[in-house]
Amino acid sequence: MSSLQALCSGLPLRPLPKNRGRQAGVPHAPVRTPGLSPAEKQLALRNALRYFPPDVQNMLAPEFAQELQLYGHIYMYRFCPDIEMRAYPVEQYPCRTKAAAAIMHMIMNNLDPAVAQFPQELVTYGGNGQVFSNWAQFWLTMFYLSKITEEQTLVMYSGHPLGLFPSSRSAPRLIITNGMVIPNYSSRTEYEKLFALGVTMYGQMTAGSYCYIGPQGIVHGTVLTMLNAARRYLGIEDLAGKVFVTSGLGGMSGAQAKAAVIVGCIGVIAEVDKAALEKRHKQGWLMEVTDSLDQCIKRLREARKKKEVLSLGYHGNVVALWERLVRELDTTGECLVDLGSDQTSCHNPFNGGYYPVQLSFTEAQSLMASNPAVFKDLVQESLRRQVSAINRLAEKNFFFWDYGNAFLLEAQRAGADVEKKGACRTEFRYPSYVQHIMGDIFSQGFGPFRWVCTSGDPQDLAVTDELATSVLEEAIADGVKASVKLQYMDNIRWIREAARHRLVVGSQARILYSDQKGRVAIAVAINQAIARGRIKAPVVLSRDHHDVSGTDSPFRETSNIYDGSAFCADMAVQNFVGDACRGATWVALHNGGGVGWGEVINGGFGLVLDGTPEAEQRARLMLSWDVSNGVARRCWSGNRKAYEIICQTMQENSGLVVTLPHDVGDEQVLQQALQL
Repeated sequence: MSSLQALCSGLPLRPLPKNRGRQAGVPHAPVRTPGLSPAEKQLALRNALRYFPPDVQNMLAPEFAQELQLYGHIYMYRFCPDIEMRAYPVEQYPCRTKAAAAIMHMIMNNLDPAVAQFPQELVTYGGNGQVFSNWAQFWLTMFYLSKITEEQTLVMYSGHPLGLFPSSRSAPRLIITNGMVIPNYSSRTEYEKLFALGVTMYGQMTAGSYCYIGPQGIVHGTVLTMLNAARRYLGIEDLAGKVFVTSGLGGMSGAQAKAAVIVGCIGVIAEVDKAALEKRHKQGWLMEVTDSLDQCIKRLREARKKKEVLSLGYHGNVVALWERLVRELDTTGECLVDLGSDQTSCHNPFNGGYYPVQLSFTEAQSLMASNPAVFKDLVQESLRRQVSAINRLAEKNFFFWDYGNAFLLEAQRAGADVEKKGACRTEFRYPSYVQHIMGDIFSQGFGPFRWVCTSGDPQDLAVTDELATSVLEEAIADGVKASVKLQYMDNIRWIREAARHRLVVGSQARILYSDQKGRVAIAVAINQAIARGRIKAPVVLSRDHHDVSGTDSPFRETSNIYDGSAFCADMAVQNFVGDACRGATWVALHNGGGVGWGEVINGGFGLVLDGTPEAEQRARLMLSWDVSNGVARRCWSGNRKAYEIICQTMQENSGLVVTLPHDVGDEQVLQQALQL
């Protein structure tokens, strides 16, 4: 078995590691169908072999060609490390800088089999969210990180480590870009070819930026979404006895079962992949499982009557579940579901992100590889059936929202009845969760802030939980607006529930939604605790790219921006550059993520707190920009809450000067002017 020292010594070449191929008993990515020409296949092979010296190319060429033929991509299985892949305590990494060791900690967490969806294919979540394109890139990146100094920056091109370049101590140690394809060529078809060639990759959001913290992140987002959905749609604070139906227990979607339990409702989650369902059940995130629709409905009725807290996994297709709920409505007059959504990987619907109801799981996997065109037709028919069932239930007191996975977008493309009359391009019959539920939260500067204790010690995480709770309680005591207080209270509740529900999978991490003030105050408190020795090792600050400023996505994060700029990506790009200028340890900018390739530009960061005054200064500068950028953009697009927040922030910080929009005259004035 390899050691961390060996892992940082460069590509293992003499001797070559044994080719163990695909590991049995581990989930694997679906076979890709890039449709390469003979010349393109040769180019893909050439691109893979250029990582290796000529004396081993003759041995590697046939097996790489076989991988391309069998799986549609060259993953280089021979070089999958023979080591327990996990986030090791930071001091164990052989590095010259604390920052590099922290980045290694984060990379290995993203590839931990307990965390990653398809670990041997380097996919963390979302069906195709890559950490790297192949294992050679992993080895070289670890080597470079072990050598990097405080005056160098490692540059990453879509998984490929270009090299170490001279920079300065204040510059990022790592700059990542993923999927930066020229816009006219940023189509799904082109992507499949470019990925197979090994020249670009889909980093999702936090997969390719090394900031994923397991499903805890989406647990928290789902908890807040459900609490605020109950307030908006049902007019209640207590979800006891209410039923939430959705789909997906794989990567991020695996969080839905745990979220249902935390908010105290009945969650029924359909999943076609038995391995994913069993994984969540063994983790304790899913309380019960069944493969019988009859039993599923029976158990749902019992729990509803008794107001039990329940997470029930249905091993089957969610379309069958929705259609059965319609049948129950039509035969008994009873609507058994109150809230609903979908977390299939609909951003990637024809390559394993969505399984059609007409086929079994294994039949679907076979057909998507053997006949992609027929598979696509079945997926689109299944989407139309799913929407039809949801529409029937929505005639009653049932509320559905799009969870930002491109479900309604793909349903529209499939011809499903999801149109909203008189709406703009980003609106459908049902809202996205940003438009109705989380949009106002973003406009106030609240978003998914997170941190990772690189010691790997749960006690360090407990200290940070205590610090974060104290910060939020002190803020409430000092006096805040009612809307801000509500969010702080939800997050205090979340931190207390998080420890009880054993939400850590992989690294010792925590997430909470906070505004600019809260993020800065929490960062300062953690940095001071490191300086005093209360926390034993550096802490990495980060966030989901799905945040106030990090993502331009017209069908999700910016779907509630109505001034026509929802399809513009200035905010996300400026955020990436601004974070790099203000002290981030690493930054990342991605094409795709959440809604899919070509549909979104997003970015993220990592910031290492090491207890020094310099780390505190970087945190104050960078976190302030990282939030205020997006609030200012939302203010300029006409959001009143964002306007109020940015005005308040300018009063508190003389260095911030934002152009404020003026109110525009009424409709009649505009119409008269246009008639001229």
